[in-house]
Amino acid sequence: MYFVGIDISKYKHDCYITTINDCVIQENFCFENNKEGFQKLLDLFKSFDNQEIRIGLEATGHYGMNLKLFLEENNFSFMEFNPSLVKKFIESQTLRKTKTDKADARWINKYLLSMDYKPHPKQFYHKYALKSLSRRRTTIVRQRSQYMLEITNILDLIFPEIKSFFDGKFSATFLYVLNKYKTANKIANMKDYDSLRKVSRGKFSYARFLKLKELAKDTVGTDNEIFTFQLETFLILYSNIDKQIDIVENKIAQIIKELNPKTLSIKGIGIVSCSAIISEFGDISRFKSADAMVAFAGIDCKIEQSGTSLHYGKMVKRGSSHLRYHLINAAGYVFMHEPIFTVYYYKKQAEGKKHNVILTHIAKKLIRIIYKLETENIEFDSSKLR
Repeated sequence: MYFVGIDISKYKHDCYITTINDCVIQENFCFENNKEGFQKLLDLFKSFDNQEIRIGLEATGHYGMNLKLFLEENNFSFMEFNPSLVKKFIESQTLRKTKTDKADARWINKYLLSMDYKPHPKQFYHKYALKSLSRRRTTIVRQRSQYMLEITNILDLIFPEIKSFFDGKFSATFLYVLNKYKTANKIANMKDYDSLRKVSRGKFSYARFLKLKELAKDTVGTDNEIFTFQLETFLILYSNIDKQIDIVENKIAQIIKELNPKTLSIKGIGIVSCSAIISEFGDISRFKSADAMVAFAGIDCKIEQSGTSLHYGKMVKRGSSHLRYHLINAAGYVFMHEPIFTVYYYKKQAEGKKHNVILTHIAKKLIRIIYKLETENIEFDSSKLR
């Protein structure tokens, strides 16, 4: 059996290879991050006479993705490590501060030898794609919010009364009016009520149509060519990014359908939140317990003990802020849709806990449930909760 520690970098990767008895086979095997380099690694592995090969590498984002896909395509398993855990392992083994790619590969090999080998699941690519799409969605949703703010700011100059008329919502009717007419003067003189009624699916009454025209006629806004041009520009940007969000969400829905996570069986957790939670945790089987998942999410509390004094501090907030956001967000919906969480919420409220603190408690409870569902591949059943 051969143990391969690989240190991932952008342009090349370093390997340190030993046997199970820690006999060194390759002390400094380096291959480039390209087709020729990957073939060089494959040829080396083929020379091992069909012996079992265990591969360990650090989680390094997208730099190692092509290598991981290559290993999977050629039927090699691998185990991925948290870099911070590898760092702590190195610090526990030596006082020296030597850090080179060659040395890192050696320490990854040593760490691999000390661990129970748990290969990365075959679905890792789907989860990586889901993680990338989920984070991308968050980025463009924030960008859309910025465009909404810009549009609002311009409307405050052109036609400040229109936002309150539409209750501050970027509804289909509101956007239709802005895109077609753009200025208060044109809105005051609009005559095509039927189009507005169709866009609103009959919800926009003729009385509101007349009211909007009256507001536009008496607006205190300024009819300025530059402001109108800016409004048109941001409306185009808003429309484009809105379409991109739809495309990303459809891709997310396709992957979630293939993965079919049991987390989705919890009422209140939708596709968007589920995709973020599942992809950020990755392979849940690698966690020894639900508490390990709580620690990974960074929503556990700091514990400070000195003598007889024991103090629980604030949330540690390690790891992915994206994961924490969606866990807390999901907790807010779950407590409204699942009665057992509703009871739990008001129980904590009666204890004097504040809303955000309670949602954190619910998020922890959610993680423990998710661990149970995904590791045992079962649907959520509230009647089995204690």
